[in-house]
Amino acid sequence: MTKRDLVMRISNETGLIQQDVLSIIQKMLDAISGSLATGKKVELRNFGVFEIKTRQPRIGRNPNAPAVDVRIPTRVVVKFKPGKEMREVVFKLSPPLPDPATKP
Repeated sequence: MTKRDLVMRISNETGLIQQDVLSIIQKMLDAISGSLATGKKVELRNFGVFEIKTRQPRIGRNPNAPAVDVRIPTRVVVKFKPGKEMREVVFKLSPPLPDPATKP
């Protein structure tokens, strides 16, 4: 789903003008990005939590030249942890585990 798809869906469900919906969504995304840029975590109840994590420096490998070590510096990344309701909805997509009592 793209931002455009989201705007169209919300606009159709609410009857609001697409430009207004786009403006609201963009302001929300800007607010999330702004908070993360200042080091604050963003918690959206029942959806999830966005937070900043610092990755430690490490040594990597170049697949084209495996004998050469590549130094990967410290960097900051955004981490997302889904909320309870999202985890439950996504978990329903998992295929069922095979029953160990019935062997092929």
